[in-house]
Formats: sequence, C-alpha cells, structure tokens
Amino acid sequence: MDEFEEREDRILKIDIEQEMKTAYIDYSMSVIVSRALPDVRDGLKPVHRRVLYAMNDMGNVFNQPTRKSAKPVGEVLANYHPHGDSSVYDALVRLAQPWNIRYPLVDGQGNFGSIDGDSPAAMRYTEARMTEIAGELLRDIDKETVNFQSNFDDTRLEPTVLPTRFPNLLVNGASGIAVGMATNMAPHNLGESIDACVAFIDAKGDITIDELMSHIKAPDFPTGGIIYGYEGVAESYRTGRGRIVLRARTEIEQTPKGGERIIVTEIPYQVNKAELVTRIAEMVNNKRLEGISNIADESSGKGGMRIVIDIKRDANANVVLNHLYKNTALQSNFNTNNIALVDGKPELLNLFRLIELFVKHREDVVERRTRYDLQKAHEREHILQGLLIAVDNIDEVISIIRSSSNTQEAMERLQSRFNLTELQSRAIVDMRLRALTGLERDKLKSEYDDLEIRIAELELILNDHDELTRVVKDELLEVKAKYSDARRTEIVRYGDDFDPYDFYSDEEMIITISHAGYIKRTPLSKFRNQGRGGKGAKGSKTKESDFIEYIYSASMHATLLLFTEKGKCYWLRVFDIPEGDKTAQGRAIQNLINLESDDRITACIRIKKLHQDVDFVSSHYLLFATERGIVKKTILEDFSRPRSNGIKAINLAENDRVVTVRLTNGHCHILLANKNGRAVYFSEDQVRPMGRASQGVIGMRLDDDNDDCVVGMVVLREDSDEDLLVVSENGYGKRSLPDAYRLTKRGAKGVKTLQITDKTGKLVDFRAVNNEEDLMIIKRSGIAIRISLDTISVQGRATQGVKLVDLGDDAIASVCSVIKEEEDNDDYNPEEDLGKTEEDGAIDTPMAPEQD
Repeated sequence: MDEFEEREDRILKIDIEQEMKTAYIDYSMSVIVSRALPDVRDGLKPVHRRVLYAMNDMGNVFNQPTRKSAKPVGEVLANYHPHGDSSVYDALVRLAQPWNIRYPLVDGQGNFGSIDGDSPAAMRYTEARMTEIAGELLRDIDKETVNFQSNFDDTRLEPTVLPTRFPNLLVNGASGIAVGMATNMAPHNLGESIDACVAFIDAKGDITIDELMSHIKAPDFPTGGIIYGYEGVAESYRTGRGRIVLRARTEIEQTPKGGERIIVTEIPYQVNKAELVTRIAEMVNNKRLEGISNIADESSGKGGMRIVIDIKRDANANVVLNHLYKNTALQSNFNTNNIALVDGKPELLNLFRLIELFVKHREDVVERRTRYDLQKAHEREHILQGLLIAVDNIDEVISIIRSSSNTQEAMERLQSRFNLTELQSRAIVDMRLRALTGLERDKLKSEYDDLEIRIAELELILNDHDELTRVVKDELLEVKAKYSDARRTEIVRYGDDFDPYDFYSDEEMIITISHAGYIKRTPLSKFRNQGRGGKGAKGSKTKESDFIEYIYSASMHATLLLFTEKGKCYWLRVFDIPEGDKTAQGRAIQNLINLESDDRITACIRIKKLHQDVDFVSSHYLLFATERGIVKKTILEDFSRPRSNGIKAINLAENDRVVTVRLTNGHCHILLANKNGRAVYFSEDQVRPMGRASQGVIGMRLDDDNDDCVVGMVVLREDSDEDLLVVSENGYGKRSLPDAYRLTKRGAKGVKTLQITDKTGKLVDFRAVNNEEDLMIIKRSGIAIRISLDTISVQGRATQGVKLVDLGDDAIASVCSVIKEEEDNDDYNPEEDLGKTEEDGAIDTPMAPEQD
C-alpha cells in the first residue's frame, strides 16, 4: 500500500482540454516559426536558409564545380534540419527552378522538373551549386553580422537569419501554408525593388506607399505574362492583401492558308502548362469552347514556350481568345497575402513595412560588420605599431632575441625594453628576416597609414547614421548594377472584369421583327444579292397569321434603342438577341424586354457603346415623328441610361402613334412623307429641343380623308450625298434628288413625291439611300429580296417609278437599306461605312436608323 501511495504522489493531474489547447498552440507556433513562414529580413524559411548556408559552408558556390545534390542535402540533414531528405531536396529544387523563382538561388544541372509539372530526377542524379546572386545573401556572414543558434543536437551553430544584400522577400516572393494562416507573396523586379529601398533611405523613411509604388510598379513574375488591371496590385501594396489578375501573353497569326491561330508565348505564374493544354482540349471536345480546330504544344528548350491554337475559318480569333481567358487558366488570379515573421511573430505587411524592415536589417548588418571590421583594424594597428618599433630598433631587437635562451624569455625582454604587449612581442619574434629590408619597412608604414584612414572611416560610419545609410544605399546600388534585368511582366493598368462585348465578333447582323413580335439576328452574309424584279429568297419562317414587319441592320456591339408606337423606349444589346438562320422564327420580344402586350416596336436606333461615348450623346438628338404629323426633338443623353422596364420617350395624343425615330446632330434638314404621296421639307432648327415627357410640335399637315398619315421621315445632313427613295404598296419605287424639294416651314402640306395611281398603290416607305447600299424588301409571306440600289433609277418627283419586286398575291411588309455585300465591293471598308451616318462614326451602319 505504501508503494502505491508513493507512485500516486508522482502522478500529475491535469485538465485534458487545457492540455490539448496548449499542445496545439505550441505545435502551431512551431510550424509557423520553424517551417512555413519566411523571415521578413532575408525572405527565407528555415529549410532554404539551411540549404544555402550548408552549400556556402562546404564551398559549393558559383565559381566552383557543381556537386551531386545529395551532398548538400546530406549536409543539411546531418547538421541542421531534423526532417526527411525529400523536404530538403524539394526545397533545393525549387530554388533552382526559373519558372518558380524570379532570381534562382541554386544553379541546377540535370533534370530539375519542368513547367509542365514533371518531377525532378532523384538527388543522386542531379548536381547543384549556389548562383552568384545567392552569394549576396551570405556576404559578410563570417563578420558577426547576424546571430547564430545551436543546431538540433547542440553540435554546431547555424544562423537565425542571413545578412542578405538585397530584399529577397520582395524579389523572390514566398508561399507557404501554416496552421491557421498562410503566406503568398509575389516576386518583383530586382532593380525596381532596390530603387524603392533607395527612395526610402533618401527620404529617411518619410515616404508614402504611393510614392514607393512609383519605383516598384507591380510584381514581376518569372513566367512573364500580363498583369491585367492595377486595382489589385495597389490594394496588396497598401494593405498586404489583394487579387492580381494575370493573363497569358498571346498574339494572333495568319496561317499560310489564310486562317488564324493564337500563339501563346507566356502563361500566368504557377500555371501548369501541360494541364492548361489538356484542359483546353477537353473543353473543345466537350463543346464548351467553340471555334478551335486544333491545339498543339510546340514549346522547346531553345525556342521557349509556344502553344499553338488553330482557329476555325468561321470563327473570330479575338472572340475565341476572350473565351479562353474567361474559361481557362490563360487568365488566373494571384491572391497576395503578405504574411512574414517579424521578430519571430507573424505579421501582415504592406509595401512600406516590407521595405522598412529590410532597410532596418541592412543597417543592423552594416553596423555589426563595421564594429567587427573596426575591431580587426584596431588589432592589426596594435600589431603594426609593435612591428614598426622593432624595425626602428632592429639591431637591439636582434641582440635581445639572440641572447635569449628561449622564445618566452625573448618576448618578456622585448616587452620590458620597449613597453610592448604580449601580442606585439610575439609578432616581433615571429617576424621574418625579409621585414628587415627598407622596402618591407615602407610597406609596413604604408599599411599603417592606410589602416589609420580605414579606422577613421569605420568610426565615422558608427558615429554618423547618415553615413551608415549611405553605405547601405551604395551596396544596394552595387547589387542592382550587377544583377538587375528588364521587367518580364507587362502591366495593363485598366483591365476591368470581362466586358461582354469581348465575347462577340463585331459582325454585321440583320435584325428582323415579325408582326406578332418575334425577333432574331442573322449574319448579313447569309443574304445573297438579287437583281431588280427578282422573286427573292426565303427570309424567315413565320406562323400563317404572322409576317416579317421590320428589318434592321446592326453590328454585334451595337445597342438598340427600341421605340414603340405608344412612345416608350427600351434598350437591347444586339448580342443579347438570339441568333437564327434566315428561316428561323426567332424569339418573342416580350422575353427580352418588358414590352406591354398591346404595344409594338415601330423604330430602332443603333449606337455603339452608348454608355461610354459621353461627348456624342450630349451633342446629338433623337427626332420623333408620329402618324398625325407631330415631330419632337430630345437630346440623346436623356436615353443613355438603360432601365429594364423602359422609359417614356414622348407624350402622344389620343389615336396617335410613333412612326419613326431618327438620330440628328442638331443641324439637319427634315423631310416628312405621307401616305398620299406628298412630302414636306424644312430645317431642323424649326424644332426646338424638348424633354422626354413633352408632346412635340406640328411637322406636317395631313389630308382630311381620315386615311392619311405620315409613313416616313428622312433626316439629311448638310453634306449629305443621299437620294430619296419611295416605295409603294404594290412594289413600285424610285429615287429622287433632295434638290427637287422646296425648303419650306414645318407644318406645311408639302409637295408631290410620288404619282399615286391604282397601279402603284399608296406610299408605304420613304427613306434616304445611296449607291453603297442594298435595298432589302420583305414580303408578308417572309420572302426576302435584296436589290442593289444602283439599279434603281433617279426620277422626278411626280413620276410613279419602276417595279422593284414581283408581289403576285403577296404584299410588302417591310423595307430596309443595308450595307452592300463585300463580294460586290472589293474595296469595302466597314470602318468607312460606320462614319457615314454621323460625323464621329458612333452609329454602326450607314443605313437609315430604322424602318417603320
């Protein structure tokens, strides 16, 4: 029983919950401090520091032959690092990989892996040595510049930090996962980093982060690429955390057969090239990426990186590239998290703190090195003083030495005779006979004089902080001059999130809207040209009770301003309209905009990037015309802010509706035509600008037959070379010159523009055209006919025109002028056409802004 009680006394009772907390915290701090996080001063984790120190200690440096990698790994394991050999070798390999480290610290020979994710060869097969710039991390380590600590078995000392001559944490970055925290620091250009440090020193620390950013502009990744957008960079510098968007460097090449291909020469940092190529190929095979016919990795050691992506003939390379950026690692994010150890504790660091702590470390290293050098200089000075005394009294010194029975007696006699110290007397006894020559005596005197100057310099550095910082600055600039290189990563400062316009080629489209309200877009190239009087090609498949009523030409990047007969305005981007072939029905327009069931589209204006061109929208106007002859002018800026439910564009009288809306620059001439074949011609100046909710003024007086109405409006600029085209309900039409119309005041009844007969029927369309356009006529049956306008003759106002289309039992539903087909004009330039309607080219097509 006594023995049991004695044992029980040796048992310590503890709270297991508290013990687990304490043990876990101790483990966490061990991982944080001893494994996962770099020191802010030298930018190294313990394993990397130990690898470099061991290689330097064993002479495995840049100017010596490489040695088997197993040699430094074994040295580290035996003396410093109590972990497995794989962790040490992996650390050594990473320091040698130029796609991971901006300025490699190990020069590897053999298979050290690849950017494709290939594993390195075993350490018994590879060889390594330190690079020259790695030597700058250990320069002066033998001069007591840093603290040392005992290794794991107290048999050796190892440095707690390296005296590094450049800001390695900034230059090479770091990454690591600890317990409860992680670090992910971006690499930077050496020259820019040193410039920032020099600016900090010159300003004596009184400098802002923005001022530092004028020197160190952005991270500089070893794989190059493009930093897309600067907001994340600035955020990471100011706070220590940020999201940096990286894009691959690409170019679009023309193939010998006239096709296109995308060439990738640089990829984002830490992206596995082989996985990237495989991922793209899988997405193509799964139909998640369209427009790619083949992908091949043609990279080589000599030629560098080259990924070739062949584009299908019917695809646009820029559009495919934007899809690749969005859906693959050709664009990726680097999330910075600047956590490093400061005095052994983890801290989130902004750019100022990173530079401040490095400069402080360098000042400490230079001060400690100076004290060491000063101590050695004083020791040598002391020896030289004794040697000079001996040389000046050489005969007596020789006599004392010769007459002494042993060395100790000689030293004691010399100390007594010349008042020397033991060190001085020993140096005299050990002095060689050549020191007796006059030349050697001069050398000793010269060395002594130089030493006196050196001591004064060292004392000045220790006593004057400005002199100390000058030394730090000069040494930084020496490193920059020797090792700095050009920036690899390009900076695109204004790279926002993906613009939806980037995913669509800016092709010309035909927008069709049926009488029942179905809308679709069809590439203009799918409509072929026909001669005047042709039967036409099937343009759209509609229900029996439906027919194509409106047809517009617009580019994919345009915004459609849709105006309804009730006077409302809606916004719709062309690429948001579903695409269909010529025979497709399309989609109900109510599914795309919030159109009322009893309302319908009567006019459309097409403008490229409406929300971006501030000058254009503030200097142009929308001109409304209604069936009852009312006109109203409102500045375009009032329609530049889209709303999902639309807005009220004009205040209409009872039984009136909007016929058409045109875009003007404020200095145009206006023609209104009525159903009975007359037109009135007046200046836009007679219509003053009004707000969106106003009703407008009288533009044309109609006949009193209760059947008359306005069928069209033409807006002519002063320098316009367009003709006027009229089309009747029975398929007749003609062109006439604007000069044939007399300029009057608004509100007149007008003059004859078409001879109305039973053969021609009433007027149904009135527009401005030129020979660089084609005429598109849609029958109610859906048949589309395309006619070159240069085949329609110019006639007088009072003529009935010529037959344009064979209607049979059909009727005309819609008329539109579109851009002439490319095959009919080898010199066609879309950009020239884009500027013809308005002076700055904001309108995307030279055709009339709408068909009504």
